[in-house]
Amino acid sequence: MDSLLTISGLTKSFGGVHATNDVNLEVAKNQLHAIIGPNGAGKTTLISQLSGTLRPDAGRITFEGRDITATPAYKRAGLGITRSFQITSLLSAMSVIENVALAVQARNKHSFRFVRAAHKISYLRDEAMRALEKVGLAHRAGENTAGLSHGEHRQMEIALALATNARLMLLDEPMAGLGPTESEKMIEILQGLKSTHTILLIEHDMDAVFALADQISVLVYGKIIATGTPDEIRSNVAVRHAYLGEE
Repeated sequence: MDSLLTISGLTKSFGGVHATNDVNLEVAKNQLHAIIGPNGAGKTTLISQLSGTLRPDAGRITFEGRDITATPAYKRAGLGITRSFQITSLLSAMSVIENVALAVQARNKHSFRFVRAAHKISYLRDEAMRALEKVGLAHRAGENTAGLSHGEHRQMEIALALATNARLMLLDEPMAGLGPTESEKMIEILQGLKSTHTILLIEHDMDAVFALADQISVLVYGKIIATGTPDEIRSNVAVRHAYLGEE
């Protein structure tokens, strides 16, 4: 397996509670790897450590062969690691294309003196439009961001990640709050991206997880109890007892 991200012995405690407890995990390039588990399993703590917003007590995080355990969040973003809520500072008073063009501009470390003109610079606009096309929002490019639905805002989050050239997308429950039609659209978008982008997905929607994931890891009380293909996870007795059986 050609791993992009390797996690070794990752541990984080709050008082006497192990939120993550000796977590070991490998995420392969250009795959969608899902993390599932019951509420309180430690999923948010894990993704916070990967994004750099929370320092582990022990363990190591390696990204593209580089130890990033102590690397701050903003530098991880510069390496190509994006977390959904970290990139969702949508400027509601601006258009969809302006928001995404700004993300392209930020990636290229260009001046922000002409923030509102970013979408008028041809190459910034072209890259922004390509990102919007991938998430099905090209037809909404000129519209005000505030007028988009919740599901479309979620699609914009993905477009912003694409605009920053994310090498690893940490998606924290992208289906949350979506209706059936919006969920189907999000699954379609992620299905189209997963062969060319590496995605670590935290999600409670099991239909989405089993439709999308190449690999699934099950986190229970801070520990990974199983990792495998969707079929392997479905048939794993320990997983069914600890988590899937509850559903």
